[in-house]
Amino acid sequence: MGDLDAPHWIETGRGERALVFLHGVSGGAAGVIDILPRLTPPGWRGLAWDMPGYGASAPVEPMTFDSLAGALVDLLDAAGLAQAVLVGHSFGGMVALQAAVRFPERISGLVLACCTPAFGATGGPQQQAFLARRLGPLDDGASMRELAIELIPTMVGPAADAELVHDAVDVMARIPAPSYRAAMQALVHFDQRAALPALAMPTLVVAGRHDTVSTPALLRRMAERVPAATYREIDAGHLAPFEEPEAFAAAVGEFLAGLDHRMPVT
Repeated sequence: MGDLDAPHWIETGRGERALVFLHGVSGGAAGVIDILPRLTPPGWRGLAWDMPGYGASAPVEPMTFDSLAGALVDLLDAAGLAQAVLVGHSFGGMVALQAAVRFPERISGLVLACCTPAFGATGGPQQQAFLARRLGPLDDGASMRELAIELIPTMVGPAADAELVHDAVDVMARIPAPSYRAAMQALVHFDQRAALPALAMPTLVVAGRHDTVSTPALLRRMAERVPAATYREIDAGHLAPFEEPEAFAAAVGEFLAGLDHRMPVT
């Protein structure tokens, strides 16, 4: 769905209120098809985008968190939404934070899953090692599928099943390598730590207990700095929404039920 200027999205449900799922750097709307209906309560619309450059969405040049936040507003406009709750996973949570800082009037709530408010010092050895692991195989001639086969199993918790890993590899394998590279280069510049205390919208922070990418300690500290935030932890790894969809949907459903439903009718 969508128009020529807005990113592509999939959609479920009907209602005056809406949530928008923003996938991670290794994801896409195709990976959210199964969980989106679970996350969308009766009386709500549930949308999930293909981030610009992913799936059926045209790239943005340059890919920055500002340009991605602007593309998200284009999607809201194209979908006829004055406001929405953003459900951001990993990189998508960073996009959600950027949008909440830049366009707070459009965001009625935030669910930040397995993400952190900053990548860290771009020149630090840990960050350089992270980029080397994520981009080095591509530099050496590997395909996106080969990179996915190497990375995805390291992202999940010990209880994740083989079908989940297989499906996640398939989704990542379809990402155009230039878009993945552009997203990774944007990632190293992300830092919204200073903005956290000014976020006024209700926020749910969800961590995966076994997440070694965005650790529970980091997410707990982020939640402590956001005035209206609640922290929840799920027995999963970095792909928590997909590893434990029932637990994640229950946490999101409880959060949505507690919101003051005063979204403008669109």
